Amino acid sequence: MNSLHHDLYQKIKRYVLSHVRDKQDAEDIVQDIFIKIQLQQHQVRNPEKLIGWMYRIAKNSIIDHYRLRKKEQTGMLVEVTDDRHIFNECVEQCLMELAKTLPSPYQEALELSEKQNISQTELAKRWNISYSGAKSRIQRARQMLKGKLQTLYRIETDAYGNILVCENREHCSCNAAHTLQEELNRII
Repeated sequence: MNSLHHDLYQKIKRYVLSHVRDKQDAEDIVQDIFIKIQLQQHQVRNPEKLIGWMYRIAKNSIIDHYRLRKKEQTGMLVEVTDDRHIFNECVEQCLMELAKTLPSPYQEALELSEKQNISQTELAKRWNISYSGAKSRIQRARQMLKGKLQTLYRIETDAYGNILVCENREHCSCNAAHTLQEELNRII
């Protein structure tokens, strides 16, 4: 570890120790923080905001630590991350349903490019259009689908892309979203 990394590690460790008195817990939290930083470093677009971003991860990790401790003390330890797949599946189901409502060329574009993994070059040949035309059609299809999704649902994700909140702005055939969100609200 070079001196810059060592200094940063020590600063984050002091920050965590100022909020978590148990030294072993603090060490565990710091290790988790640096794992998160390593896994999520691609998200930082502005290097000037790197330090603030790292401290935000540290702050959130400390909050998570205390939430977990509170749940352990009250006997309500529930592994929330195990249920996130329900949200992911719900949104995937909703996306598939919404894709069916797109106009035919855009529906086909998503089907072939996303589900069947056919390259844009191959689609251009198949549709007898230019490569940029095929690319534009796929992008328009994605934009249309995104617009429909944002109109019908409020979705929030964590840093890993797991769906944390899926609220229907209108009625959805997927009842898992409301049920799981109510459970998460009760626990947290």
